Amino acid sequence: MADKADELLKRPLYVFDLPPELLVTLHQKESTILQPSVETLPQPGNSPTKQETETSSGETKVSTSCQLCGTAFPTVQEQRLHVKSDWHNYNLKQKVRGVQTVTEKEFESLVDDLDESISGSGSESSESEEDREGSRESTLGALLKKQAKLSYAEIGAEDEFMPKRKKRGSGKPPLVWFSTPLLPDSRHLGIYKALFTNAEQEEPDMVDVVRKKQLRPVPAKPFPADGSDGVPLPSTMTSPSVFMCMIGGGHFAGLIVSLAPKLGKQAAGTEQRQAIVIAHKTFHRYTTRRKQGGAQSANDSAKGAAHSAGSSLRRYNEVALEQEIRALLAEWKDLISNAQLIFVRSTGSSNRRILFGSYDGQVLRQNDSRIRTFPFSTRRATQAELMRAFVELTRVKISQIDEAAFTAATAAAQSEAVQSTSQVKPAAVPKPKASKEEEEASLHTSQFQALIRRSKAPTLLSYLASNSLSPNYTFHPPSTQANHHAPMPLHLASSINSSAVVLALLAKAGADPTLPNGEGRVACELAGDRATRDAFRIARSELGEDKWDWNSAHVPPALSKAEAEKRDAREKAEVEKAETKRRKAEEERLRREHPAVDPSPKKGGKALGAVPKTAEERREEDARGMTPQMRMRVERERRARAAEERMRRTAGGI
Repeated sequence: MADKADELLKRPLYVFDLPPELLVTLHQKESTILQPSVETLPQPGNSPTKQETETSSGETKVSTSCQLCGTAFPTVQEQRLHVKSDWHNYNLKQKVRGVQTVTEKEFESLVDDLDESISGSGSESSESEEDREGSRESTLGALLKKQAKLSYAEIGAEDEFMPKRKKRGSGKPPLVWFSTPLLPDSRHLGIYKALFTNAEQEEPDMVDVVRKKQLRPVPAKPFPADGSDGVPLPSTMTSPSVFMCMIGGGHFAGLIVSLAPKLGKQAAGTEQRQAIVIAHKTFHRYTTRRKQGGAQSANDSAKGAAHSAGSSLRRYNEVALEQEIRALLAEWKDLISNAQLIFVRSTGSSNRRILFGSYDGQVLRQNDSRIRTFPFSTRRATQAELMRAFVELTRVKISQIDEAAFTAATAAAQSEAVQSTSQVKPAAVPKPKASKEEEEASLHTSQFQALIRRSKAPTLLSYLASNSLSPNYTFHPPSTQANHHAPMPLHLASSINSSAVVLALLAKAGADPTLPNGEGRVACELAGDRATRDAFRIARSELGEDKWDWNSAHVPPALSKAEAEKRDAREKAEVEKAETKRRKAEEERLRREHPAVDPSPKKGGKALGAVPKTAEERREEDARGMTPQMRMRVERERRARAAEERMRRTAGGI
């Protein structure tokens, strides 16, 4: 039995070209037995053009699972991808709020109403991780904000008016399960129901349906009647085909692939089957608002039309993407009409409108019985992702489950769930409310720290005087790590090297430099540069030796402000002198090496060997002396002009 099973599963099983010995012995299993194990099936890798990229046995074993979402995964990598998904993060937030989690289909229906582009957060290398995180957070944030706006009165207080949530697992399983005596009793074969038409799914015995769907493989090098070699052209092929397309986040991918496989041979001489792609096309346009999620049209509908250059570019790209997709559908109209099935993934109302909206020459219609959704998670709309989805759909799933053990485990899990729900949760201990004095101390602390970090010395002195506060005020709460290291204004100013605030606190406010922090260090020991240490020395000179115990404060000998300025000027002059000497030596060297060239700089010209400035350096030089607000305004104008120039060139066909 083991030898027959290994021989049968030596290569992945293709739904439309199963071995004859398997078809003869195939019989259908009860779907209720294997329904909980549907989500334990794997998704193939990203090499879908060959259907032999699975493991040699093609066997799937149960691996890690997500108890929160009620699903399992065969590999750790797929579990990690699930943990980063919107569905898992939404259920995590629901769990924290004490609300029941939702299934994947329920989550997709919630997101559809937001017109958000979740597909743009796929694991594609062309998009940075930061963009994907921003898109994910914006989608979840928009969904949670929308739910938060629903008041208790809007939802309804009586249980009889509350919508009844569908129980998890009560929906129809996505696969039909079969078994065969050629395999052990614990191994079962699964085929996606989406591959069958509506009439075929109503058949009581799906085995006959599977047998009728078998197709003869296309030889690698057929010999047509005209004597030419090669694979027949798409217009001459008569085998059934499927149309698949994905749209989302400004990405569109379309694919028409034949269900009849193409035979070929590997280097070792073994037979392999490949998919025959009849037509394929991908489009991408910048339509999604980066790090904010959603299309520009959705943002305009919610907040009104924006007037930035980026919004105009996104609106133009939305219209261009719609025209390109509809033109492609019109070009493929005959191929799509002859397709046996149509698989579509379109997230959001704007994307569905592009495909199914009413327009002249409409190709896809929502009431078409051939239309299917992908019964598994998909990533960004690319040709590789469509081929991966095709391989996942048409490959037979192999699951190894001990039915007796599975039934016992299910019963034990249900019993444990009943016991856990019957336990009374302990009441949450309310957080003690802060007193009026504590609130006032926290307010003063935040004001102090904000003014010191911004080096607002005059405003800080005014705040001390107006609130009658001591310059040795202790920050609240003192238990935090930041307040433990810098518990008073002088310590904080010294630790962040704010020399102006240090001198103001010592010379004008009368702060005590001998007070230690929680680590036993005085304020002067926290200074990180010479300017801050000079502020302590200048204060010692102005206040006198009798004001404080300067030695206990670890303050160096006194230094007047005039002496400090004189020293700085002397050091600056020495640096300039050394630089002048270096330049003269360099000019002398250039004269010796190039006698015919005068290396001295001329008015309006450049010195020999001068490196031209880059565009970034020129922008920094132009922005020197500007406020941050002015710099942001100039940068926005520069980007707007660049965007308008790109749009002008695009419209002019340049």
